[in-house]
Amino acid sequence: MEEEKAHGGENENEEIKYGGMKSMPFIIGNEIFEKIGFAGLTSNLRSISPVFNMKHVTAVRVLSIFQGTSAFTPLIGGYVADTYLGRYTTLGFAFLINLTGSILITLTAFITKLHPPKCGTNDKHICAEPTAPQWSLLICAFGFLVIGGAWIRPCSLAFGVDQFNPNNEAVKSSINSFINWYYFVVQTSFLVSLTLIAYVQSNLSWSIGLALSTCLSVIAVCIFFMGSRIYVKLKPEGSPVTSIIQVVVAATKKWELRHPENPEVSLFNRPQKSSFNSKLDYTNQLRFLDKSVIVMVKDRINTEDGTVANPWRLCEIQQVEEVKCLARVIPIWASLSIFQLASTLQLDRHIGKFEVPAASYLAIIFLSAFLWIPVYDRVIVPSLRKLTGNEGGITLLQRMGIGILLSILSMLISALVEERRRGIALTFPTLGITQNGGAISSMPGFWLIPQLTVIGLAEAFNSTAQIEFYYKQFPENMRSIGMSTYILGMSVGNYLCGFIVSIVHRTTEGASTGNWLPEDLNKGRLDYFYYMMTLVQLVNMLYFLVCSRWYRYKRTGSPTNAAEIEMDSRNVDKSSI
Repeated sequence: MEEEKAHGGENENEEIKYGGMKSMPFIIGNEIFEKIGFAGLTSNLRSISPVFNMKHVTAVRVLSIFQGTSAFTPLIGGYVADTYLGRYTTLGFAFLINLTGSILITLTAFITKLHPPKCGTNDKHICAEPTAPQWSLLICAFGFLVIGGAWIRPCSLAFGVDQFNPNNEAVKSSINSFINWYYFVVQTSFLVSLTLIAYVQSNLSWSIGLALSTCLSVIAVCIFFMGSRIYVKLKPEGSPVTSIIQVVVAATKKWELRHPENPEVSLFNRPQKSSFNSKLDYTNQLRFLDKSVIVMVKDRINTEDGTVANPWRLCEIQQVEEVKCLARVIPIWASLSIFQLASTLQLDRHIGKFEVPAASYLAIIFLSAFLWIPVYDRVIVPSLRKLTGNEGGITLLQRMGIGILLSILSMLISALVEERRRGIALTFPTLGITQNGGAISSMPGFWLIPQLTVIGLAEAFNSTAQIEFYYKQFPENMRSIGMSTYILGMSVGNYLCGFIVSIVHRTTEGASTGNWLPEDLNKGRLDYFYYMMTLVQLVNMLYFLVCSRWYRYKRTGSPTNAAEIEMDSRNVDKSSI
């Protein structure tokens, strides 16, 4: 494919040369090795407790702080990329910082002086705690991993899509396909990590598992920088957050003003300056924000270039429409944050003489997505495109809705399977294996496969659509922040699930049905919990439908007259679900 060219950047005469598919071997290659290395490293961190002689509570606290911080810091990384450094520079620094953290963690495993001696080395009753320098090095390594991950995760996909010309109709389908294949690569990487890296960690050694992950990170960094001459490197245009705050402040100052009858004539709308942000249509939703662009006598405007003396009193329609894009996304984001809930079943993990690692069951989720995405992208989407005329086959909101429906089905299947598992454990306790005072059902772990497969399909539909949704619906200068919003949504869902589990555990402790979630699940009613989660997801689906009915996709291209504006404002996307 020849390099495509488009105007943009710092001035009108500057040309952006889009490498397109030429840059994909470097971006996809980097993504594969980086994700396998990172997933292998983070899964290995669960084994850090015995190496540093940590108490179980201390280890849980350390890992919880690490995971919690990693969940929210991508917002900072996305802001830094969109405002100051740009995605290429941010990724370059992030890969090096992340690699430094990986090396430090690996060194703590291999060099004996960097971790305390094994319990009982000198005295079987002594278990030495880590020294202050050892703790400091470990915390420093975690800090590097948090910073590196916070900068990589929101920028990697957005940087990949930056390589395609968004103004070329011929490559728009390539962008959609790239997003699907990007998610496919991520799922494949986690699949490899949960099988190959987990096997090395469990059967060889923890330190070798870390070393393998670090070597993969080194390869990822090398591949990324090898493609530097081909990449499109869009420069940031200042703080998008400041622009958002200006709209809110200006609208608040002019709260008492009436909305004009003819927005096209009465609202301040100077010609858009050179920018890679697309010119947005005026919309009739969230009209209270339009007050920030009503021109008053005291609002001084430079007649030569159209700039305003005080941008905190008078904004542009383009700014307001960008804020509306974000405001419309929030209700959808809230629904998607609770789309997936974690589930755990206490099943027999023995298949013949081979014991399947618990983490490897999660590989079924990634495997189902691994098998589904190529079929969907290459077979189903082209067929749907012919029927619907939609570039992606069906709309993004329709794909997310299918994902939520599948998550409801997965919760229902989980409830039915748990009901059967508990029945077998109580009816035939001699066939089970005792653990924590209770019998583990002799029902084979294969019964997990249907529900995990459905969860994988739900993820494949919902997550790929979410990624594309946040990328396309956020303003172009906030796409890294948009990707961090997706990550934040997953984190909020996990925290919400933990909160619900705690509430259910405390509420049902004295109930007539008994505690639903005790240590011995055979004495509880985990099936009731899953039925409740089915109901929660069903309510969430109804809420999502309401939000989808109200939502309107970001549209570009200015209407020609006020009548067309009014007609356009009523054209809410009713086919989105």
